Amino acid sequence: MTLRVKVAVFISGRGSNMAALIDAARAKNYPAEIALVVSNKADAPGLEKARAAGVEVFALNSKDFADKDAFEAAIDRELRERDIEIICLAGYMRILGAAFVERWRGRILNIHPSLLPAYKGLRAHERALADGVDEHGCSVHLVTSELDDGPVLIQARVPVLPGDDAETLAVRVLVEEHRIYPEALARLARELLAIPT
Repeated sequence: MTLRVKVAVFISGRGSNMAALIDAARAKNYPAEIALVVSNKADAPGLEKARAAGVEVFALNSKDFADKDAFEAAIDRELRERDIEIICLAGYMRILGAAFVERWRGRILNIHPSLLPAYKGLRAHERALADGVDEHGCSVHLVTSELDDGPVLIQARVPVLPGDDAETLAVRVLVEEHRIYPEALARLARELLAIPT
């Protein structure tokens, strides 16, 4: 049996990129297993998708903890108990603290709906359209303590078409997100598997 790296996917919403990762990981030769889905919202629709796919889920509310550090320490314990090796952020709408990011340095991926370094943060599609760009896209990058600032592993480009609004552009970009995120995860997982233990 092929060795596979255990992955946790963090979500806050519908989990479409999470679903793309779960689908990709069904392939026999895929080097990663989606072992856990984590959410900061117990009612995130993606949790039901993950359960339906047979993936373990858990949700923690940050308001149940004294502060951000305590909340993230609780998540960290859950990940380590399950031997998680890579975290994939997939629409997780919380900024991770510097201490958490440092503990997982080089092992947290994020998908962002722009061609980084352009349009970091929220409302990337709207800002791209307002600037009149003729090309847009998405990026998978390693997470650092600076927002949307880590090394980019892979990008995909889409044309901006006449008459596009944020919704139509987002649909085209999302198709590419679902394609490149599994590819970037596989690349990082293979790198980790090549590291001698």
